Amino acid sequence: MPENPPPSLRLFATRTGRAAYLDRRLAELYPETPVPLVHRDAYTLLVAVLLSAQCTDKRVNLVTPHLWALADTPEKMRHVPVEKIQAVIRPCGLSPQKARAISGLSLILVEKHGGQVPRTFEELEELPGVGHKTASVVMAQAFGVPAFPVDTHIHRLAQRWQLTNGRNVEQTERDLKKLFPREHWNALHLRIIFYGREHCTARGCDGTSCEMCRTLFPERRRAVRLQKT
Repeated sequence: MPENPPPSLRLFATRTGRAAYLDRRLAELYPETPVPLVHRDAYTLLVAVLLSAQCTDKRVNLVTPHLWALADTPEKMRHVPVEKIQAVIRPCGLSPQKARAISGLSLILVEKHGGQVPRTFEELEELPGVGHKTASVVMAQAFGVPAFPVDTHIHRLAQRWQLTNGRNVEQTERDLKKLFPREHWNALHLRIIFYGREHCTARGCDGTSCEMCRTLFPERRRAVRLQKT
């Protein structure tokens, strides 16, 4: 960097400076943050998020109406044979594991939680097939609790924008939570996903070509090597 860089480069020289710019610019680009997974309530969101593992939201949204036709509450779903659930959700991939998880968590919700999706990270993560990322999405999008779910999109972009060293998604989540205001987390994680899908894709941008990468790193000439999740 030159001895007297322009103001923009001085601002972007730190994580906090880059984060402040991204927070502001992404809010301009995506003032509305609709939840990508179509759902009716916390239960249908929980199941949809579970199905989205290693599957696109678009495909999940095509599959879930057929699943809800079988059962759309824990009370109904617990009576559906696992084989029937698996047959419906097969296009989402990993159908044996996901079908068992949907059946198992539905039974637990009825027997332990009165048919309601629990509102704590700890109780959600005790459910079959529900990890921290899934619990974070449900807490943020169903209950409005500040969370910062980190998926492959966010993990990739956080590395390209040098907001984290990208060793793993857990560290990326911790780093992002330190950089951005807590009250922005729920909308911001969706904005990053929207931007990543539109402009900073895995194949379409190597860290040098999209608007954000060019703005934050105008002197970058080489592709960014990413740490995988």
